[in-house]
Amino acid sequence: MNTKAILAIVALAAAASTGVRADEADASQYVVKFEGTRSRAEVKAEAATVSSTRSIEPAGSRVAAQPTSNVDPKTVRAEAAEAVRLGQTSHGEIGHM
Repeated sequence: MNTKAILAIVALAAAASTGVRADEADASQYVVKFEGTRSRAEVKAEAATVSSTRSIEPAGSRVAAQPTSNVDPKTVRAEAAEAVRLGQTSHGEIGHM
């Protein structure tokens, strides 16, 4: 094929592909049209009450309260060391499987 034929095919393909974009630039055929039955004042009043009663804190964002204990930390450490010494618990990087 010669260069003129290739350029003619490319020009024809470019011209044909521009016809595919026959839609409006703002895609207005997808807009849903409806008419509300409530007045503007009703909607504004509802919006005002929702914002005052809604919490701005996301669900699950609170930190759990620190648990309290009556046991002395030295006693807990001593019991843990005794359990390791007796082989009742694993220790180090390799433990019981």
